[in-house]
Amino acid sequence: MIEFSDVSVKYDGAPDWSIQSAQFVIPEGELALVVGSTGSGKSTLLSCINGLVPHFTGGTLAGQVIVAGRDTADHPPRALADVVGMVRQDPLAGFVTDVVEDELAYTMESLGIAPAVMRRRVEETLDLLGLAPLRTRTLRTLSGGERQRVAIGSVLTAQPKVLVLDEPTSALDPQAAEDVLAAIQRLVHDLGLTVLLSEHRLERVVQYADQILIVQDHRVTQFLDPAAAMLESPVTPPVVDLGARLRLNPLPLSVRDARRAARPQRELLLAEQNGQAEPPAARRGTTPIAQIDKGHLRYGNQIVLRQLSTSIQAGTITGLMGRNGAGKSSLLRLLVGAESATSGRVQVGGVDPKSLRGASLLAKVAYVPQEPDDLLWAETIEQECLAADADANKAVGTTQQLLSQLLPGLDPTTHPRDLSIGSRLMLVLAIMLAGDAELLLLDEPTRGLDYAAKDRLSAVIRSHAAQGAAVVVATHDVEFVAGLCDRLMILADGDLVTDDSAQSALLDSAMFAPQVAKVMAPLPYLTVTDLPLQFPPLAETESAANLNPADFLPAETNRSGGLDE
Repeated sequence: MIEFSDVSVKYDGAPDWSIQSAQFVIPEGELALVVGSTGSGKSTLLSCINGLVPHFTGGTLAGQVIVAGRDTADHPPRALADVVGMVRQDPLAGFVTDVVEDELAYTMESLGIAPAVMRRRVEETLDLLGLAPLRTRTLRTLSGGERQRVAIGSVLTAQPKVLVLDEPTSALDPQAAEDVLAAIQRLVHDLGLTVLLSEHRLERVVQYADQILIVQDHRVTQFLDPAAAMLESPVTPPVVDLGARLRLNPLPLSVRDARRAARPQRELLLAEQNGQAEPPAARRGTTPIAQIDKGHLRYGNQIVLRQLSTSIQAGTITGLMGRNGAGKSSLLRLLVGAESATSGRVQVGGVDPKSLRGASLLAKVAYVPQEPDDLLWAETIEQECLAADADANKAVGTTQQLLSQLLPGLDPTTHPRDLSIGSRLMLVLAIMLAGDAELLLLDEPTRGLDYAAKDRLSAVIRSHAAQGAAVVVATHDVEFVAGLCDRLMILADGDLVTDDSAQSALLDSAMFAPQVAKVMAPLPYLTVTDLPLQFPPLAETESAANLNPADFLPAETNRSGGLDE
């Protein structure tokens, strides 16, 4: 179905090849997962399949890409639209119409499909992706996750033979992501659809992959065994890291397999701790930075936030979660003054943020939205950083230094719009951090970031909070929240349904629990680093069934009273 023969890609003006000598074949009915670090060339690889490279992007394409018997060098994207459907990282940029059901029908109209067939396919897709309640909504009123599902649906209606997805679950809540991936699985298994999928949140997708393509150092390596690929991959999900830590062989790719294999270690820890330890209480500061008192927000007839009351204290990091459309982004927009409460009171630093402008607003609250492009205007990264230094009255190089902590190695002469979505988000975050605002608001900040980049982001956020700022992170990334936040708020249909310590809330949640918590339950661990034991390296020849759990105990284990602190 897809064949790459010695394919190399180089963009005009770029010093290096983005992809070098890629050679692989993906047959019909396979789900291939493309894995690699941020900026490794995954999006370039995917763009070769529908002809965006080189017909739209320019540059040099060497070698040959054959898709369903067609050479992409001779077929631009419009000539491949009937066989290849592609959803890119930024769905809003690809929309053509204004209404959900019109967008679902647009590609079919372009292909000249009969109206009766179009109507049937639209209805099927609305049901497949849970979009029926949104069918008459305008696209700009949708949440980021809802837009993502519409973008996927708009290419599925044309019934392509190949589906290319670039970060398809990055803006989806856990349940919506599972629904979309389940739908894709059905298309692969039942209809023989060929899918290439790039995703940084490997914990969501690696167990579904038939094969894996690792993009590293501009080279592409094909692995027909996903478990073998994870042993070589530069990025791995928590369940794989846990399997390696526990010396599980074969290496588990799913929570179910890891939980079965890790039973000896889990039972040992339960015995040593004499049952489950109590999670700590939420860490709360004493100085409120932001307060909402019976905040109510309505868009027309739609209630977005309902009589919500809460406060955000200095020095704390609060996670904000909930399904798509629950009101997370609206709550952040209230705090930054981009929206006015229909009723109730909102204050940041003792004043209504709606009354603040310019420098006075930036000193109080900094906001990094899901779509960062509106905040970027300069021709280069360097110009953006210099402007931020001037606006914040900081020494030249302050913003650039912050950006280097988040994403080292970026070329300062690069145009901001040439960056990936994750890199653009980090650039905007560095700009906002330069102002030393009392309240930092982040909306889906981990989109497009690999695990190492998320670790760097966490370190910068912790440092900012340690200086007395309050941070609120709205995200669907449960693994990120598990490793960063000390408090978690969960919204549902505009109501605040959970406000607790992150550990308590995540351990008690069936939907938002991270992978380690699911594998090690009922033990109170959220991440691999939470495990109290030092485990030897992964042994290729050992099986979990043959391991002696006592071998994992550290020397300092207190057998009479459990594990030492």
